[in-house]
Parts: sequence; C-alpha cells; structure tokens
Amino acid sequence: MSWLLIEQNENPSSDYFVKPVLASGRLCVCDLNSSTEPVAVESGTHLAFVRYVTPRWISWVERNRASLGRLVFFMDDDLFDLSAHQGLPLRYRWKLYRLATRRKAWLRRMNAELWVSTQWLADKYADWQPRVLEPKSPYAGCQPQKTFFYHGSASHIGEIRWLLPVVEEVLQRDSSFSFELIGNAEIRKLFSHLPRVHVLQPMSWPAYKALVSRPGRTVGLAPLLPGSFNQARSATKFYDITQAGAIGIYADHPVYRSVVQHEENGLLLPMEQVAWAEAILDLGNNLSRRESMLKQAGAVSSK
Repeated sequence: MSWLLIEQNENPSSDYFVKPVLASGRLCVCDLNSSTEPVAVESGTHLAFVRYVTPRWISWVERNRASLGRLVFFMDDDLFDLSAHQGLPLRYRWKLYRLATRRKAWLRRMNAELWVSTQWLADKYADWQPRVLEPKSPYAGCQPQKTFFYHGSASHIGEIRWLLPVVEEVLQRDSSFSFELIGNAEIRKLFSHLPRVHVLQPMSWPAYKALVSRPGRTVGLAPLLPGSFNQARSATKFYDITQAGAIGIYADHPVYRSVVQHEENGLLLPMEQVAWAEAILDLGNNLSRRESMLKQAGAVSSK
C-alpha cells in the first residue's frame, strides 16, 4: 500500500498519530508549502493531509483525483468549528480558517475520510464516520543528545556569527549533537536552517545561574575574536561552563590562559573553525576524557 503524506513541516500531529498508522506501507512525505509537488503518482496511491490543505494542493488533487485511492484528512483539534477558535490569537484563527475550516465542504465533495485524535471529535463529527487514531510514542528512534553550547550575550554577536559554520559542521557530521545558545530574533533567524538548535531567550542573572546548574550539557564554547573591546574580558565563562557540568573549549587568548590548562581542565584552541568542530566532536564522544578534565576544572572552580 502506497501513501502520500502532506504535512506542514515535521510536526507532532504527524509523528504521534498519522505516521504510525501509515508505517506498514510505502510512505512518501511532502511538505505542505514546498515549491515542488508530485507531478504524477502511481495509480491507486492514497493521500493523507495532516490538519491543513492549501489551494495549490486542492488544484493538484482535483487534477489527479481519478487516479488516487483513498483521500484522508486528519485533525487533532476542532478545526472545522469557528466557535471553537474563540480566544485564540487572531493570526492563528485566520490560519485555521484559511487552511482547514473552509476546506470542510471541499473534503466532503472529494469523498475524503476523516481521521481524528479523540473520541470527542469523533462524536462531534459522527455523521462523517471518523476513525479515531491512538497516539504512539515518536521517540523510539531518537538518539540521546549531547548538548554543546555558547551562552554569549548580544555583545558577542561577532563570536556567534563565527560559530555558525562550526555548528553546521558538527550537526551535519553527528546527529547525536544538539546546540544551545542565547539570543534574540536575529540570532534565531541566523540558525533557523539548522536542525537541533535551541535558542533561549535572554534572561536575568538569577535565572541564568539556575539554568547552568541543571544537568545535561556536554561541551561549552568560549570563542573570542580579536578586538579592543574583548581585551577587557575576564575568564568567567570557565566558571559558567564548569557549573554546567561541561568541558570548555576556549580561545587560546590571555583571557583564558590565566585559568585554563590545555588538556587538563579544558582546551585552548586558536580561532580556527575546523579545529573547533573537530574538538567538539572528539570531546563530546569521549566520556572518560571529559570526566577526567571536569574533575580538574571543578577543583579550580571551587577555589
């Protein structure tokens, strides 16, 4: 059995409900807003929309409906009743109306099946004879993640931009790594094309101390570009990274040479992006090395 699944980016609705049902057959996934679309499908291919339908896909379905098999629409919210959307943000209400609510009549004309996430939805739309899908865990194939991070403020925008190709390289080469940084909308946009990047909102100092005291981080980064403003920096990043339970990779700069002993309580590296990417991958995948260095870093930090 062949299925064509249309979803708006990877999303929990697909992963919890729809993909587990379709996993036993051949499955092709298309993004709802992709600039490309299937030109032709094998006769009898079944089609499933997750939550939304765009005008472009309506046209495509109408051109190909005779050769398609089953047509399915899945929803895990009450997308067809405008009164259920009261109190939601106006922009989101408009999206629901434009891509879902107004498509109800068209879906009925196309003889679409309705799949839903709860019995409540099935009861409300009982005349459609919906199928209720049970959620399945989407985490079975997920790897435990090793977090490497840079917690520089807005004054470190140069270092953040310098790190971008380093982060790209690490994430591309090893899917067990995630990257964390602090930044505004500009920073979020800069890293938006990358998977497994988490951009935290700037926060107060007490909130930050609580943040780095939570476990789960592996490698901390402290790059430092040449410049008169950076000449006045101190080695406080060493204490932040150590408190996070991570091992630091630091710019080989007088700021950090005062506290970091290379290969003992951290790494001192020249500002060469290839070297930093290699060091992150090596250090992140060597637990015994990190444990030894963290013991030394903790001893320095507690003085």
